[in-house]
Amino acid sequence: MNDEPFHPPQRILMGPGPCDVDPRVYRALSAPVLGHLDPQYLTLLDRIAERLRRIFAAPDHALTGALPGTGSAGMEACMSNLIEPGDRVVIGVAGYFGERLVEMATRAEARVVRVDAPWGEPVAAEALAAAIDDETRLVALVHGETSTGVLQPMEDVADVMRGKSALLVLDTVTSLGTTEVHLARWGVDAAYSCTQKGLGCVAGLSPVSFGPRAVERIRSRKTPPRSWYLDMNLLQRYWGTERVYHHTSSSTLSYALNEALRIVEEEGIAARAERHRRNARALVAGLEAMGLEMVVDEKFRLPAISVVRIPQGVDDVALRRMLLEKYDLEIGGGLGIFKGNAWRIGLMGHSSHPNNITLCLAALEAGLAQSGFAVRPGAVRVALESLDGPLPFASRPISSG
Repeated sequence: MNDEPFHPPQRILMGPGPCDVDPRVYRALSAPVLGHLDPQYLTLLDRIAERLRRIFAAPDHALTGALPGTGSAGMEACMSNLIEPGDRVVIGVAGYFGERLVEMATRAEARVVRVDAPWGEPVAAEALAAAIDDETRLVALVHGETSTGVLQPMEDVADVMRGKSALLVLDTVTSLGTTEVHLARWGVDAAYSCTQKGLGCVAGLSPVSFGPRAVERIRSRKTPPRSWYLDMNLLQRYWGTERVYHHTSSSTLSYALNEALRIVEEEGIAARAERHRRNARALVAGLEAMGLEMVVDEKFRLPAISVVRIPQGVDDVALRRMLLEKYDLEIGGGLGIFKGNAWRIGLMGHSSHPNNITLCLAALEAGLAQSGFAVRPGAVRVALESLDGPLPFASRPISSG
């Protein structure tokens, strides 16, 4: 057995997550460990919950916190706590993570009604409206579909759901911290996210928010959720005033999340969203100038992830391996029907930076030329012209150390 210490290489992370981490967050990770019932630590959990309520723009008195686990833990918490066997559940499916919602709802023994949209397009609000009836107990959607790079328009969905008894659940795994999220305004009853993408933290926690209607649904269940670990009736006793032991919460991960949320608040959510939009526009301008084709129509693009078609004859895996080995640059391959057909290039959190745009474009240009693709020159210049003017926030070094 090799007993040498592990020294990970320093990568530039421009895939669908995780992203690069601010040095302030790394420093927070080195703080002394506290017990999960230490009064100082419980105060920190309250602080994190309040910051998350603001970033989610959640309803007053929403039950908000960070679950142990990745974004899928948040998804499972919403599905398992808000669905009882036999419930009629409508799910918008426009990509890989819409399919995962269907899988979790099916395991919760829901009567699932799918509302499908082609990959690369949002779910139509009219199609959702047609699927919802008086028996519908829950509607679930993905706000930022990580597999397709689509940002689901929410204002029309909010209009459809207004006055309905069905709860609305929203996946904000790739949208929180990269674009505006307005749970209260959109009438979202429950939402979940992750820490390693737009919030600029390390993986390991899943922010969730349950509004008043969702909390009432949880409290009035006829049967307990199948997941003991993610039972919100139990978790809220730990998060709330009772402080009843539930699990050994990681103080280390909570320190990191608190610092990441402080960074988000210092930048300002509106300014942060604009930085992500601006940098995504510059990246896309460069990719298109190179002769590449985007998958998603401009009006539905998720700023955090740009999905670009792989030119015919270019080896997906070989090119991504070259970027990793030669430039320490990671971009993502496609999921589902996009596997081998598209790349997912992430610009989120600390990674959403002009230096990363220019490096990615220059490295792609070199790799594509070596692969025989007739690259049009000038991609970096076009991207820089798109960024002309005051640099967006986070013009700090891209180093993740």
